[in-house]
Amino acid sequence: MQRLNTANLHALTPGVGQPAYNRAGVTPGIVHLGIGAFHRAHMAVYVERMLASSPNWAIVGASLRRPDTKDALTPQDGLYTVAVRDASGTRCEIIGSIIGILDANRERQRLLDLMAYAAIGIISLTVTEKGYCHDPATGRLDERHPDIVHDLADPENPISAPGLIVAAIERRRRTGVPPFAVMSCDNLPSNGATAARIVTRFAELRSGELAEYVRGNVAFPSTMVDRIVPATTDADRETVGQLIGLEDAWPIMTEPFTQFVIEDNFPSGRPPFETVGVEMVRDVEPFERMKLRMLNGSHSSLAYLGYLAGYQYVSEAMEAPEFARLARDLMSVEVIPTLRMPGVDLLKYRDELLARFANPALKHRTWQIAMDGSQKLPQRLLGTIRDRLKNGDSITRLALGVAGWMRYVTGIDEKGEPIDVKDPLAKRLRAIADGAKGEPIRLTVGMLTVAEVFGTDLAQNEVFRETVTALLRSLFERGSAATVRAVVERR
Repeated sequence: MQRLNTANLHALTPGVGQPAYNRAGVTPGIVHLGIGAFHRAHMAVYVERMLASSPNWAIVGASLRRPDTKDALTPQDGLYTVAVRDASGTRCEIIGSIIGILDANRERQRLLDLMAYAAIGIISLTVTEKGYCHDPATGRLDERHPDIVHDLADPENPISAPGLIVAAIERRRRTGVPPFAVMSCDNLPSNGATAARIVTRFAELRSGELAEYVRGNVAFPSTMVDRIVPATTDADRETVGQLIGLEDAWPIMTEPFTQFVIEDNFPSGRPPFETVGVEMVRDVEPFERMKLRMLNGSHSSLAYLGYLAGYQYVSEAMEAPEFARLARDLMSVEVIPTLRMPGVDLLKYRDELLARFANPALKHRTWQIAMDGSQKLPQRLLGTIRDRLKNGDSITRLALGVAGWMRYVTGIDEKGEPIDVKDPLAKRLRAIADGAKGEPIRLTVGMLTVAEVFGTDLAQNEVFRETVTALLRSLFERGSAATVRAVVERR
């Protein structure tokens, strides 16, 4: 089978969508740090829709850690397939909005030169929570992070996202080039403000003058992004190859639903996002909180508890009535009352989420969602818990998600088999679990000492501590499925 690339587009299966513009005539206006699957299923698709009318806003992506995306897509001229799956089947489209990919480790100076290029108006990011080199509990720069220490010692050869951004800002400042906007597309609370705080602090550690320039000139628009994107498997590659008639080394599998909300804060100009379905708003925070708490909070809870119960995919867990009920009740009873969204039908949004979770064609692995939980819990579950504790409201369903995480990161499943825990704090969490020797109260107290996740307040909260401990005891003694069933049947 021939490889997907520009020369072979003529061999695509009839009916497969492909770029409706002359790719040779588009130029870059966006540099995206963290050119992973989510970006290629989300923002890159929106940009694809704009390029026929706005050809100067194409994307150059940068891989900050591994060159696998560059290695897969460079022979394909940056082209790749987005395969949208639901119960009715799979629909494929070739996306061409990414016109180049750089490996930051091997092409760092070339990347910085591009970021400093006057035509680049936006630096966007999907580097995941850990890519910000921050403390998730406070949202502040972790000044002892090895990458930050490196970048402060060698600012012209940065390896972190904050270091790269500040180095490019400084180059533009020195040469009189107006600053770009920094647009975070990660699931962080107030992601624009978080990015601004981290980047400004890093700049301050370099020089007070540079920090003042950042504060006065660089925009950090917040965003809310939403699309479920499972990891691509070899079986997916084979299926896509059969559907498009060409070999694609890294197609993207996703769902029909997609949402993009952006704070309209681009002093130096922006592409016409609103023409392709992006919601441009004055304040993203309510949408972001809605998504983090309703979608991400319930998704993470399903992942930990579903994995422990033996479900490989979220859709499988949703076939079990008790898990579907948990997701519904968590949103309805414990999350929605914490949200203030005038004019937004939160119950309709809840039902859309439940339908998406249950999509049998979307093979979203519980193990994949469970990754990096220490970075995700503060935003997805703990903020909601704090709000409810403050008001004296129940937290049972939310606490069950936290207990599921604590049980999961022990690294041993309900059958006594090892769990491949992917988390920046995995070794530390496992040491706490080993020291607890299976005693729920000791495990809870030990986990609550991890201030990067829980801060200091939750460890002192008796209601939270006792609720989590009781649920954790049930997970150890009765198992995940029985515990979930008991919680949803409780009146």
